[in-house]
Amino acid sequence: MTTEVALILTALVGGLAFLSPGVAACVGVVVAILLAARTPLHHFVSQVLTPDEVRDALILAGATLVVLPLLPDRAMGPFLALNPRSIWIVVVLVLAIGAAGHVAVRALGARWGLPLAGLASGFISSTATIGAMAGRAAATPTALSAAVAGAVLSTVATIIQMALVIGVTSLPTLRVMAGPLLCAGLAAVVYGAAFTRLALRQPARDDPDPGQAFSLSTALTFAVTLAAILVVSAALRERFGAAGAVAGAALAGLVDTHAAAVSIASLVGSGRMAPEQAVLPILAGLSTNTLTKLVFAFSGGQRGFAWRVAPGLFLVAGAAWLGALLTPAS
Repeated sequence: MTTEVALILTALVGGLAFLSPGVAACVGVVVAILLAARTPLHHFVSQVLTPDEVRDALILAGATLVVLPLLPDRAMGPFLALNPRSIWIVVVLVLAIGAAGHVAVRALGARWGLPLAGLASGFISSTATIGAMAGRAAATPTALSAAVAGAVLSTVATIIQMALVIGVTSLPTLRVMAGPLLCAGLAAVVYGAAFTRLALRQPARDDPDPGQAFSLSTALTFAVTLAAILVVSAALRERFGAAGAVAGAALAGLVDTHAAAVSIASLVGSGRMAPEQAVLPILAGLSTNTLTKLVFAFSGGQRGFAWRVAPGLFLVAGAAWLGALLTPAS
């Protein structure tokens, strides 16, 4: 079909040149590049990619380009707690993170690919990364240690990202949180490095069947669990009202620890809270977010993965609280 499609595109680009010559020139160049690359592209799709990978790529494209634009972007459901578009974005994130991990495994092998993919994907969503790694561990038990390393290393990205958003919002808050964040980050690095070392000790496997890029059922389970957490959080707020900064940050942390940290840092920045008073609410949000991550660690159905990730998550949260206790009050 290459010749027929190129013929149609040539006519369309010619018509477009009357309305927008610049755009037409760009489209023409892109078409020429695709035509020149058709042989290696065909080889890549037919010889390098597996049928499962082609199907997964189509699922990801459909979820992103077909389903996502059709979903309403407004609050609805019980307590107006659910935004279908936001929840589906989480599904897309889980699928994309799983696909990124799969590409990293194909390129670098599971021993290096999953830890690096987990660290990078943590900047998008550590919780989603843990859910995706749970699915990977269930699908490929031989990559268990590497998947655990990727899950725990994603929390390193969480700590770095939290420090950045707090610093942008309120530098005094970042100063008082420096100790807890540093301790939490070091704990995550040490625990993740330990499982990375375990993964590297395993013999390299040349698996001719790399399997699926991601698990759609895991992503959907992730979304359902997130929706339930949103509804429960909204119900608690409706029932008990504003019970103080700590309770509010803890509830927000169930969904997103960065949102809780930014909301408290904003109060400090506006002068409605002293920087020292921000430590407890922010750590409360970090702790409740740890519980959410635990739920998603178990969502993949691989209990060995969950029981290995859980100590690391508790270690990171505990190190943050220890850092707060060791930081002298100013």
